[in-house]
Amino acid sequence: MTLEFKPDFEEAKQRWLAFWEQELIDRPCCVIRAPKEGVEPVGGPGYLAGAREDFDPLVERIVASAATVWWGGDAMPSYTPSFGPDMFAAWLGAELKFDPRNYGTDWVEACVDHWDQWLPLTLDPNNPWWRRMLDFCAALAEAFEGKMLVAHLDLHSNMDLFSAMRSPTKLCMDMMDKPETIDRAMRDARALYPVVYDGLYQAGRMDRYGTCGWVPAYHPVRTNTIQCDFAALIGPEHFKRFVVPALEEEAAYLGHCVYHYDGPECLVHLDDICSIDGLDCIQWTTGARNKAFIDWMDLLKEIQAKGTSLWVPCDPESIKVFHRELKPNMVFYDCYARSQQQGEEVLRWLVENT
Repeated sequence: MTLEFKPDFEEAKQRWLAFWEQELIDRPCCVIRAPKEGVEPVGGPGYLAGAREDFDPLVERIVASAATVWWGGDAMPSYTPSFGPDMFAAWLGAELKFDPRNYGTDWVEACVDHWDQWLPLTLDPNNPWWRRMLDFCAALAEAFEGKMLVAHLDLHSNMDLFSAMRSPTKLCMDMMDKPETIDRAMRDARALYPVVYDGLYQAGRMDRYGTCGWVPAYHPVRTNTIQCDFAALIGPEHFKRFVVPALEEEAAYLGHCVYHYDGPECLVHLDDICSIDGLDCIQWTTGARNKAFIDWMDLLKEIQAKGTSLWVPCDPESIKVFHRELKPNMVFYDCYARSQQQGEEVLRWLVENT
């Protein structure tokens, strides 16, 4: 099996399978992209593309842009559709709002005033935002056939869903004042995760060539990046009660996945997160106004010591520093190069120095 934009698809697939088992073939897993030699670059669409535009010209532009990228190493040619971080909440009935001054921003207004009016949670198959996303994924899959992948979405499920629908402040108070209600709500949210995931999986034909998550990790069956950004606002007791069971079920459903770890405020939960079966890799995100990723080397080594692999963003120079400091069987590099030649040199260097 191959893809037009990824002639070495099968070779890359084998390296991804090795990565999930913390094994090496000849070098660490490395997603590296660069402008493709001999063609003029074509810019891709902006964030929230597809939320309001006609699909056809947008899809054509996505394919045209991907054709001008060198998808090197273990990079799988893909595109992640998104209608914003709160689209899961919109699929369940919250009102999606767009900033008229900035097309790249949207949100939902908190809509849960009384939990009893919303529970049990249900996904209306005719919800207009849900239908639109399914239609968008289907249009992408049709145009991408034999060329590239529809990547799975940044879902913001579990407690992030209720942070949007209820508001972070009220949700924090509810966890103390009415924890049994939050237990009920979370049971509903957990039950909906596989329904939502599979609906998008089928619409995007992800069963054909495998799945790339919104963090660009690939698996020939299912994968994605899971998260709970709301974890920054709660302590370990509430995290273990309300969030961990949801993350455990999401990870078990996927089989292999990455965790989007957003900022040092969440580090109090590190042991609980690293102990989740099926959660193989952490995408450490430093958060706003904090030191650069490379300056968190002690934390990165601590995560690896707990048995969890790492997503490592880098460039052709910093990759050499990370390669010297970290276990090569427990990383995947996410790298951009200035040229295809430079990218190929990085891959050769990794083979020679592993």
